[in-house]
Amino acid sequence: MALTDTAIKKAKPEAKQRKLYDERGLFLLISPKGGKWWRFKYLFDGKEKLLSLGTYPDVSLKDARDRRDEARKQVAAGIDPGEHRKAKKTAKVAKQANSFEVVAREWYAKHSPNWSANHGDRIIRRLERDIFPWIGGSPVADITAPQLLEVIRRIEQRGALETAHRALGNCGQVFRYAVATGRAERDPTRDLKGALPPVKGTHFAAVTDPKKVGGVLRAIDAYEGTLIVRCALRLAPLVFVRPGELRHAEWVDIDLDAAEWRYTVSKTNTQHIVPLSRQAVEILRELRPLTVRGRYAFPSARNPKGDKPMSDNAILAAMRRMGISKDEMSGHGFRAMARTILDEVLGFRPDYIEHQLAHAVRDPNGRAYNRTAHLPERRKMMQQWADYLDKLKAGAEVVPINQSA
Repeated sequence: MALTDTAIKKAKPEAKQRKLYDERGLFLLISPKGGKWWRFKYLFDGKEKLLSLGTYPDVSLKDARDRRDEARKQVAAGIDPGEHRKAKKTAKVAKQANSFEVVAREWYAKHSPNWSANHGDRIIRRLERDIFPWIGGSPVADITAPQLLEVIRRIEQRGALETAHRALGNCGQVFRYAVATGRAERDPTRDLKGALPPVKGTHFAAVTDPKKVGGVLRAIDAYEGTLIVRCALRLAPLVFVRPGELRHAEWVDIDLDAAEWRYTVSKTNTQHIVPLSRQAVEILRELRPLTVRGRYAFPSARNPKGDKPMSDNAILAAMRRMGISKDEMSGHGFRAMARTILDEVLGFRPDYIEHQLAHAVRDPNGRAYNRTAHLPERRKMMQQWADYLDKLKAGAEVVPINQSA
């Protein structure tokens, strides 16, 4: 007799598994613990097989019969329902394994060890925020240029054109990796060349007029915030490193007795030496008792242990509070200030300056100079630069010396 909902509900578990039979191969398997599983028994190629159809009551009697009838149609068509299910599951797993997000994370894991931590973090955050939510689950081989452009347009429309260009470039790297690993046939970003308007060239705001530089330095000296931020502000023009490198300065890399700071440049992953002027050493000696027990010279105010660096906005926010506008000066602006004045006013050789800025510099034979190149000359330059800034700060009229060092 066919099963009924009433009979199923009244059925009690027993010491051993038992079966309640319906019709045409469908039955309900009841376990000693009370679980109820739908099963379909069928014959295929002369062999008796079982197919799971779900559990009761999640799958009702009617639903179980519908699933059984579908399986019977497959058998009649020469298809093994069990093998068909396995094939679908395998195809689904393969589809997920080749999704854009899976391939992108694999690409990121392969290449990120060769990048600086900051660069890698920016790339993965960009993908997670702007790309994965829309096409992360799609098979990488199925994504078309119009689909990708729609995603990139969302970034552009919020006013982040430069981020849109960078995101498109990262997607291109992922697609080319997919092609190289046999999971896509082509890179659709190639079809989007010119689809985004170009980014207009911009420069970090910087004060390069010596008279105005003096005003900025006096404002920094008058800053009344925390000692950590005050020291970072005072040190920034003396060493003119990238803002992120200053924030991440570690005491283990700073030798005050030798007046040197040695670290790895985040942008190029190369070793760099910053000779410390007498003024820079004085600032760091003043700061050292406060932060030396932690990792960073300039730790976050919210992290007493000192194992997290100062916020990337701390110096900018301090300058704004001092009345220095964003159009007048930026954190990177100290680099432009030094580059311009050291060359045009103080007359130092451009290659000395470029070395100290940690830019790529090559010798006449095309070989990259090492980090110790021209180190004695750079020491003199850094001390003369610090002395020159002191004179500007004091309001002295400093004339170009056009020296050849």
